[in-house]
This record gives sequence, structure tokens and C-alpha cells, in this order.
Amino acid sequence: MKRRYLLAAAGAAALAGCATPQVADYAGETPRLDLREYFNGTIDAWGVFTDRAGKVVKRFSVVMNCSWQGGDGVLDEAFSYSDGTRQRRIWRLKQLEEGRYSGRADDVRGEAAGEQLGNVFHWRYVLALPVEGKVVEVDMDDWMYLMSDRVMLNKASMSKFGLHLGEVTLSFAKR
Repeated sequence: MKRRYLLAAAGAAALAGCATPQVADYAGETPRLDLREYFNGTIDAWGVFTDRAGKVVKRFSVVMNCSWQGGDGVLDEAFSYSDGTRQRRIWRLKQLEEGRYSGRADDVRGEAAGEQLGNVFHWRYVLALPVEGKVVEVDMDDWMYLMSDRVMLNKASMSKFGLHLGEVTLSFAKR
């Protein structure tokens, strides 16, 4: 009986250690992020895509032109990759109630759902990713952390069927 109790306690502790962060965990963090304020104007970004082993597979830079009209935002992203390829993604965001946002882009399947609180924005969506002449849909779990009025860090995990494929890490700098 004692052994079962210890095994159950160890299992509960292991599960608690695997708990994922919640946006509410960052409620008191500063500086306070206002998506409409930060993503307004021109923003430069630099990033890497790493595979599941942590190896850098691609480097890239992004120039974003962002604007808002009321609760509707447009984030026009122009990507330049280390292999010479270019890509453009235009996000159309909608501010909802209580720090929530929705978004759409041509290479996003369905609607992205996001939540902002404190200095963080958490975003989930399915991205149609071109890979070796095919399009693969991957789940994106995207976290952005405001560091100062000009700098934001972004870390996004990519997965397919629950299997971790890699990560995207970015640094944004507002002009």
C-alpha cells in the first residue's frame, strides 16, 4: 500500500513538472505589452529555425510593416532566408475581448487564436509550410515576450501529430 502511494505521488510530481506555462503566469510582468502599440509602424526581426536536435537549419530576417484601424490590424511580413529565398505573409488580426486576438493569413489554416497579458502574447495556429516541393501543415505554439518598448523576443515550437519538429526563435526591434 505504501509503495502505491509513493508511485502515485511520484507520478503526480512528474505530471506537474510537465505542466505548460499559461498566459496568466505573466500577468504581473512588465513592461506591459499592448499589441496594437508595439505592432504599429516598421519592425525588423532576425531569427533561426532549429530542428528537433537543436541544429540551425535556416537563418532569416524579416521587415514588418504594421498598422491598425481600431481593433483590426495588418502585419505585412517580408522574409529573407539565408538560402536566398523570400516569402511574404500578411497577418490580419482582430482584437477581441479580454486580451484575446484572432488572426488569419494565406498560409495559416483556419484561424489563429491568441491571448495577451502582462508582457506576453501566446499564439496558436496551423501553418502550411513549404518543404521540398510539398506543403506540410504544422502546429505552431508561439510565445512573444516584450523586453522593452523596442525589443520583443519570440519562441515558437513546431509539431506535427504531437511530435516536436523544431523551433523558431526571433528577436524583434521596433524602429
